[in-house]
Amino acid sequence: MDYFYAACEELRRDGIRGKPVIVGADPKNGKGRGVVMTCNYEARKYGIRSAMPISIAYRVKPDAIFLPMDYPYYEEMSNKVMLVLKEFADGFEQVSIDEAYLDISSKVSSFDDAAKYAKTIKDDVKNRAGLPCSIGVSFNKLLAKMASDAAKPNGVKVITEKDVHAFLDNMPVGKLYSVGEKTAERLESKGYSTIGELSKANKMALMAEFGSVGLELYNYANGIDESPLLQVAPAKSIGREMTFETDTLDRAEIENGIGRLSKEVAAEVKKAGFVFRTITIKLRYSDFSEKLKSRSIKPSSDFKELYDTSVRLYLDNVEKNRKLRKIGVRVSGLIQYGKQSRLG
Repeated sequence: MDYFYAACEELRRDGIRGKPVIVGADPKNGKGRGVVMTCNYEARKYGIRSAMPISIAYRVKPDAIFLPMDYPYYEEMSNKVMLVLKEFADGFEQVSIDEAYLDISSKVSSFDDAAKYAKTIKDDVKNRAGLPCSIGVSFNKLLAKMASDAAKPNGVKVITEKDVHAFLDNMPVGKLYSVGEKTAERLESKGYSTIGELSKANKMALMAEFGSVGLELYNYANGIDESPLLQVAPAKSIGREMTFETDTLDRAEIENGIGRLSKEVAAEVKKAGFVFRTITIKLRYSDFSEKLKSRSIKPSSDFKELYDTSVRLYLDNVEKNRKLRKIGVRVSGLIQYGKQSRLG
């Protein structure tokens, strides 16, 4: 989906389409904390991007339209989109609230057919859910994902076997799927500035430097991905985080925040039909250093148990006289308990 949260807001709010729209934390006239979750392309023209501190986004474009996150609404819209997509697929794998893989092998006989089929899917999503999307078409998940990124906004991109190196080789190595900023810096320090250069690397040298990830990097750089489409992708974890208005030592404020996050996580767990076995608390201090602490329990979906355990993890592990900037509550070890209805 293209700029999903902001596109959802454009759909339900008259008069904001065509204007810079930023969804995320409250900017509080440039003093807000937290980040941009997403923004539309009008906002991106000013250099605003997802994960940018909201205070910076406000300084860049103070007259933009800033809107808070509305998870229930976005999940409702996601459900509509995914129901449309499933109708077109032999196999379907949802990987996030706004992204999915479709196996259309039996639906088309060529890549030309696939391009037309993708256009039909795009039009149906727009007509029935009211939202724009971009579709990448290829012979594996890696290239389909990268093609969809290249197709944005609101486009279709096809990569055939003969197109692989023409598509990948001149891209900066940081554009390769799964390569983060730090890995990109390490690769560049070894002389791999482009994906094409990485595709010609010595596999053994990459594995010596990066371990088993080195072989994955080599394969990805050559457009090789054997990962299957997972018909039902198991959820690894469910969590929520919040940033305080000001760095704080106030126990009551922190425990209140843990309560709010625990309530949201417990509701999501129950809605998805899961119980959890592990609870994790994240503490981020003023200097951005972080501490993660976990505790295993008997399978549960109970809010009170989640809250009590999270508070105990906080009290047992917080460092005295160090102010907290952000907290997070996450559950994992998820077990399907009831019928799954929706997992964001």
